[in-house]
Amino acid sequence: MAQQGFQFDRKALSCSICLDLLKDPVTIPCGHNYCMNCIKIHWDREDWKHIYSCPQCRQTFGPRPDLKKNTMFAELVKEVQKMGLQSVPEDIYITGRGHVSCDFCVGRKFNAVKSCLQCLVSYCEQHLQPHYQSPAFKNHTLVDPSKKLQENICSRHNEVKKIFCRTDQQCICYLCSLDEHKGHDTVSATTERTEKQKELKPSVKKIRQRIQDRQTDVKLLQQEVEAIKQSADTTRDTDKIFRDLIELIERKSLDVKKKIRSQQETE
Repeated sequence: MAQQGFQFDRKALSCSICLDLLKDPVTIPCGHNYCMNCIKIHWDREDWKHIYSCPQCRQTFGPRPDLKKNTMFAELVKEVQKMGLQSVPEDIYITGRGHVSCDFCVGRKFNAVKSCLQCLVSYCEQHLQPHYQSPAFKNHTLVDPSKKLQENICSRHNEVKKIFCRTDQQCICYLCSLDEHKGHDTVSATTERTEKQKELKPSVKKIRQRIQDRQTDVKLLQQEVEAIKQSADTTRDTDKIFRDLIELIERKSLDVKKKIRSQQETE
């Protein structure tokens, strides 16, 4: 039992950003608690958006909230530290399961928001900013975070695969188009993707319609089931009423017979 309480204290009094015991704890408007420095750094990264979020529940705040130390939590942390609660190691990932971590973060790794096909690196919001702000990166191709960036690079020429060969139905680099794919029907990968999306649009529409039809069928079936249940309940109620009436008639009949017998005996 003591061990369970120990684990509860550790979870309740830990910062979800650094995963360590709260240092100068603050409570933000949504009710979650963080180290003052941790949440400041997190919101500094969001300054360019002018919208600030909670790392846990993702609730957003318009103007940047003022931070004030939560003295009650600070006292609780001191008490827990007196009990000898150990801190969490510094070198740790805070990306969720299935997420891609930022390759530039040192120590604690934040979620990557984009991967660069030229750099072959994944970036969090903070480390991605130079790609948006510096002309040196304007020709770089940013894609959704991926753990398989190397698959977008030609293993033979070490170039990004930006061309789609329709003859061989595969992505290739520009050097491949001048070599073994010379004379093949080729287009840019972006063009091919756009055309495929157009081709798939009617199919996607049909699938969505079928899903909606299925959902409608399920709703109708649920309504029929509910109607049957109500009918069954009504039938059960009717049966009970008839049984009660029969019992009442039988009791009345028995009472009448008793009265008749009593009168006959009296006569």
